[in-house]
Amino acid sequence: MSLEMIAVLIFTMGYLLGSVPFGLILARLFGSVDVRQVGSGNIGATNVLRTGRKDLAALTLFFDIGKGALAVLLAHGFSYHLYQQTGCAPDLTLIAGAAAFLGHCYPVWLGFRGGKGVATMLGVSFAAWWVAGVVFAVAWLLSAKISRYSSVGGMVGAIAATISVMFMPASHEIHQVYIALFSGMTILLLWRHRGNIKRLLSGQESRIGDPQ
Repeated sequence: MSLEMIAVLIFTMGYLLGSVPFGLILARLFGSVDVRQVGSGNIGATNVLRTGRKDLAALTLFFDIGKGALAVLLAHGFSYHLYQQTGCAPDLTLIAGAAAFLGHCYPVWLGFRGGKGVATMLGVSFAAWWVAGVVFAVAWLLSAKISRYSSVGGMVGAIAATISVMFMPASHEIHQVYIALFSGMTILLLWRHRGNIKRLLSGQESRIGDPQ
């Protein structure tokens, strides 16, 4: 099997895993509600919380983080197996992670209308380089707590993780790939938050704890 075909298969695996809309599934199964008809219409944990089900929101957050991490870990395992068999293998881990992030934002099952990718990118960050995951989580929580804006927390976390990757100890080639893919995910994440950014600038963004 060619390297190109392997990369396509890894990307497809990551995308399909990332495209599973856990927020929508959980809200429908246990909350009897279509989360797309609630609040912002997003399928992520923040909007699931607006249904009044903190338990489902927590599960959504867990699974959205988990699918990003799992995509990276599966690709890492495959790369290691390939190395054991052939003596060489490309680093496909972050390709799978970026694909999972893309799948969450643009899931094929929902007409390519998905979430904003914060939790999934957090999972990718933890699995790709745990330091980036810690930086992401701390920056997300602190900025959300200080500003009381969930959107601000997610955007600051993604930017902080990308900056941290610039100091990642790795070969030049791997380092450049990580910087490029983390930067790409952050740019897309900010684009997915463009509505939030407009509301922040106009003073109309909902704060954490505000009634919907």
